[in-house]
Amino acid sequence: MIMMIAFYIFAAILLGSAALVVSARNPVHSVLFLILAFFNAAGLFLLAGAEFLAMILVIVYVGAVAVLFLFVVMMLDVNFAQLREGFQRYAPIGATVGLVLFAELAMVLGGWRVAPGITALRAAPMPAGMQNTAALGDLLYTHNILLFQLAGLVLLVAMIGAIVLTHRDRRTSRRQVIARQMARSVAETLELVAAPLGAGVAPGEFRRPKPLEEAAAPHPVAPHQGEGH
Repeated sequence: MIMMIAFYIFAAILLGSAALVVSARNPVHSVLFLILAFFNAAGLFLLAGAEFLAMILVIVYVGAVAVLFLFVVMMLDVNFAQLREGFQRYAPIGATVGLVLFAELAMVLGGWRVAPGITALRAAPMPAGMQNTAALGDLLYTHNILLFQLAGLVLLVAMIGAIVLTHRDRRTSRRQVIARQMARSVAETLELVAAPLGAGVAPGEFRRPKPLEEAAAPHPVAPHQGEGH
């Protein structure tokens, strides 16, 4: 009875927080509701006996992904007023896509049939002598290894796409030129300075990168301390 009450509490909070993730106007609030949804999903995993998945959800998603996303959203200089200006213009397109997705979900749910004997599989015991983590690893990396690798490729493509979309080319950015680096000589990169005893070298005496005309000119090597001039 207590587990049923806890299940409905976790499920209700999870559905409410998931709805607030997509409906909140402030992105920071959306990330906070996402963290709340992750915690409640972890509670549901604990009730189902999958403690490994619950801990992974808390450690990886709440402790790394959601917090990182929260810091990124807070550090970005996003003009929310400008973002809301195009809402009316793209509202018909978004409504059309939403209707198409809703129709597809209705078709899937309309043809849903419960397989006979499926209720007995909910409490199916794990293989003898195998813990929960070992059973999950055997299922993922042995029986469904191809699907697991395909999911990793999808995440890799999504990460590369996010980097490409958010990359901004600035005029002040310094690009690496491999040919110029390989053609540099010792005179362009190394400068010998004879510092007197008890005195250092002032920061203004070094200039990096050295001017091209200075690097091209022959640079005499200063004598070491103690040698004759």
